[in-house]
Amino acid sequence: MPSAAEILATLTSISNDWTTLAIAWHVLMAAAIGAVALGWRPSRRLGAIALTIPLLSVGALAWGSGNPFNAIVFLLFAILLIVLGLRLPPDRVAPAPVWARVAGVFLIAFGWIYPHFLEGGSWLRYLYAAPTGLIPCPTLSVVIGLTLLASGFSSRAFSLCLGFLGMFYGAFGAFRLGVTLDIVLLAGSIILMAFAMTMRSPSRQ
Repeated sequence: MPSAAEILATLTSISNDWTTLAIAWHVLMAAAIGAVALGWRPSRRLGAIALTIPLLSVGALAWGSGNPFNAIVFLLFAILLIVLGLRLPPDRVAPAPVWARVAGVFLIAFGWIYPHFLEGGSWLRYLYAAPTGLIPCPTLSVVIGLTLLASGFSSRAFSLCLGFLGMFYGAFGAFRLGVTLDIVLLAGSIILMAFAMTMRSPSRQ
């Protein structure tokens, strides 16, 4: 595995070299969130599978930047989550408890403006060009936040797998790379895993 300095340099490079893609991800997220705010509710299957797309984006950029570890981890977890998503029924997502919605919105906002790695410009630039969809932590924060809003898609397996991935990268970022704000992702991942453990039914039900 590369050193912490090398990993940080790679994440900085991706965040600043792919700002156009980051802006596109912000536009897509805004459209999806706007649709949900207007009452659209995706099926559990569609919603779960759709959330793997930003993970695949992170994996592809990691591979292109010479970080095979992140590329392989994100590819494998995306495949696993797709398989779990395909096993879900096509019924609509269940409403999440209020506390889960609050945590979800906070995690989405955190990932949306993730104030690290992006260089130059004003703080307003984080509103539309933060590296969500480009690097692990902000992407996982948004994906976990949306999963909480969707009540974990009523899938213990999906939520635990995603929560484990977020917990690993949150802890790694905060304690190995020294990006202290990644503690937010770590806490959000623990919340999702705790929520998953309270689910009374298996992922197919």
